[in-house]
Amino acid sequence: MSTPAYSRLPVDERRRQLLDLGARLFASHSYDELSMAAIAREAGVSKALLYHYFPSKQDFFVATLQQGAEEIARRTEPDPELPPLEALAGSLDAFLGWIEENETAYRKLMESVGSVPEVKLLIDQIRDATSTRILDGLGAGEPPPPKLRAAARAWLWFVDGTILDWLEHKDMSRAEVRDFLVASLAGSLSAAGSP
Repeated sequence: MSTPAYSRLPVDERRRQLLDLGARLFASHSYDELSMAAIAREAGVSKALLYHYFPSKQDFFVATLQQGAEEIARRTEPDPELPPLEALAGSLDAFLGWIEENETAYRKLMESVGSVPEVKLLIDQIRDATSTRILDGLGAGEPPPPKLRAAARAWLWFVDGTILDWLEHKDMSRAEVRDFLVASLAGSLSAAGSP
């Protein structure tokens, strides 16, 4: 009796494996460089099976992005027992750790934010949720004062710029980058009138 050329996996496990592969492929190739046929070949599955899980390359790409965003959200969830700036420092440290582990993926994500609408939408959602988390931690109220809202949102753009500089030059430690970012937020919020 011969062994089949493929193995049948539970649906959730196959989906997770495909998304993990997607994360690796989209980190090393642009969206346009990949086809569903190439992805299926890399996964060792038929194109029909890949389409069974994801109706289009765009659906596969979006699901891959969402899985990555969920992982980052889990890793960066602030400790509610800590004061806001300490909780932020812990979240930033976790985020910087993820970036150290996934530098290529982070760079590709930032490069594609202006050209891939799904990436822009995801980044906007993450920035909205993160700025809301910061403002809630400050007790800024609803709606928050415009200057505080602008300071928190603008700081998130500053974070990405700082991280890209850090990755390019590699002349600061992770702790230095974290502390610089925390201090820059504190300065920005102070300039916006936060006590």
